[in-house]
Amino acid sequence: MLGLLVLLSSTLLSAATVKQVRVWPAPDHTRLVFDLSGAAEHKLFTLANPSRIVIDLANSKMAAKLSALELAKTPIENIRSGKRGPSGLRIVLDLKSQTQPRSFSLKPNAKYGHRLVVDLVNKKKAEVKTVKQLATNGNSKRDIVIAIDAGHGGEDPGAIGPGRVKEKDVVLRIARELAALFKAEAGFKPVLIRDSDYYVGLRNRTRKARNAGADLFVSIHADAFKRSSARGASVWTLSERGASSEMGRWLAGRENSTDLIGGVGTLSKDSDNDVLEGVLLDMSMHSSISHSREVGSHVQRYMGKVAHMHKKQVQHAGFMVLKSPDIPSILVETGFISNPGEARLLQQRSHQRKLAQSIFNGIRTHFSNKPPPGTLLAWKQNGGDGKTTRYKVSRGDTLSVIASRNGVALKRLRELNGLTSDVIRVGQVLRIPAS
Repeated sequence: MLGLLVLLSSTLLSAATVKQVRVWPAPDHTRLVFDLSGAAEHKLFTLANPSRIVIDLANSKMAAKLSALELAKTPIENIRSGKRGPSGLRIVLDLKSQTQPRSFSLKPNAKYGHRLVVDLVNKKKAEVKTVKQLATNGNSKRDIVIAIDAGHGGEDPGAIGPGRVKEKDVVLRIARELAALFKAEAGFKPVLIRDSDYYVGLRNRTRKARNAGADLFVSIHADAFKRSSARGASVWTLSERGASSEMGRWLAGRENSTDLIGGVGTLSKDSDNDVLEGVLLDMSMHSSISHSREVGSHVQRYMGKVAHMHKKQVQHAGFMVLKSPDIPSILVETGFISNPGEARLLQQRSHQRKLAQSIFNGIRTHFSNKPPPGTLLAWKQNGGDGKTTRYKVSRGDTLSVIASRNGVALKRLRELNGLTSDVIRVGQVLRIPAS
């Protein structure tokens, strides 16, 4: 009898409670997050006529108010719950449109306890075809695509500063300001990686940029540091040999762990051919990093006019979102939200606009100097004839490398620019055949 009482007591103590339920609508899916007091086994299945999703949790009970959930922008008509057996819990999602569900459990981390995550994927919106770059012939006048990534979002608030100001909210407003500037600028097309309060996995951020045919990926953050005295904005590109400073390693470690906070399912490699993947990565990554640093230098210079900069030069670290081998990428820390003074500034709409304008100025300057062939900027820069583009020589450039990069014979490049040798200087502008 005593053994039975001990067993019953242990069962009651280990029962999980659904403390809270949160809903995060995104363009291609809706995420439901169930905060649990402890670990709980679950099963998910669907029913038809009418369409429903059923979630069974073993040895659990409901304490959250489901009626308070905002479901207007979701495929869910209603959420209800009831007991299942002597100790189980059943949650039913009544659907108003077709969806593909998936679920996974997350263990406790620095910000959350046990969670059950249910994603309702809209298959039609999730199937995005990759945008093919337009051919770089003389008649092409495509826009330069800028992918703007507001860090964190949804389940992941990012860093939290004084007064509970959240990084995810601040950077989304800056990203929207930046997108508005590019939308008003002829020759550019902005693409917001997230345009509302929902989470996007780190790999999906660069995948979305690639699907949009992005010429540049810029990720915007406002991180925290262990000392509240830390201050200043900074610009980061991918490091080839690890972080350039202790702070870089610390910040990169924080950002790269956000998938554990925001919650993603199982991630898989894009290719099973390790040798091919390694060769392609090595070839394209070097070019991507070089262009990233050029863009970053321009952004660093303009940001220095409106904000205190933590460092005088562009910094380098292993941020996951910068690891796209085919898209030049930069990460902009707009300030330390853990610093009381900078936290106040970052919440001011006027300062957000100044930061967005400085990032815009830096990116526009870079592409004005080096417009990609086949773009409207390249077409205008060459008088609208479309026969040649212009290239401004940067530190480390050689004539043979420029010729190889643009698929031009070295002899032809010399003739077009009236060169008698291969000697070029930094800042020199070369004409390059557009084809």
